[in-house]
Amino acid sequence: MEPVDVIEGKVSVLSRADVDTDQIIPKQFLKRIERTGFGPSLFYDWRYLPDGSPDPAFELNRPSAVGATILLTGANFGCGSSREHAPWALADYGFRVVIAPSFADIFYGNCCQNGLLPVVLQEAEIGGLIRRAQGSDAYDLTVDLASCRVSDRAGFSAGFTIDPYRREMLLRGLDEIGRTLEQEYRIAAFER
Repeated sequence: MEPVDVIEGKVSVLSRADVDTDQIIPKQFLKRIERTGFGPSLFYDWRYLPDGSPDPAFELNRPSAVGATILLTGANFGCGSSREHAPWALADYGFRVVIAPSFADIFYGNCCQNGLLPVVLQEAEIGGLIRRAQGSDAYDLTVDLASCRVSDRAGFSAGFTIDPYRREMLLRGLDEIGRTLEQEYRIAAFER
């Protein structure tokens, strides 16, 4: 897993609340267990028309969204069924950070376990960021996990909180297995 420290990148806006995991990655794409290859299926039912062509009205299909690494979205993002494929799809698409007023608990944990940084900001802060992003062809943010701050070049700056254990794991690029393997020598000593 790649460590998360400072993410500077282009912002894409998905101004919707209660986006469930079946919209993030629909069930028909859950047949594989590899963590890659899910990006093209991200938001599939919203991104594509019935004939398979991209829907030009969908937010991520707009030219201003190309290359975005930070997703701004609405409250309760990642609700619905628990599926680790949802953060896999977001990461495979290119997102490194998702900023929302709130997340479903299991989705939030799955993001942290897979190197995707979920950031909770106040609804008013998110609203301001969405207005800035929608008023620009290329809006960038800096998300600094070490200092727990989100900022832009126009003077916006807001702090966020994250559990210290999850913060450390993301900063070091570890999941639970990687963290356990750091203790391999102690485990081996105990087994002896």
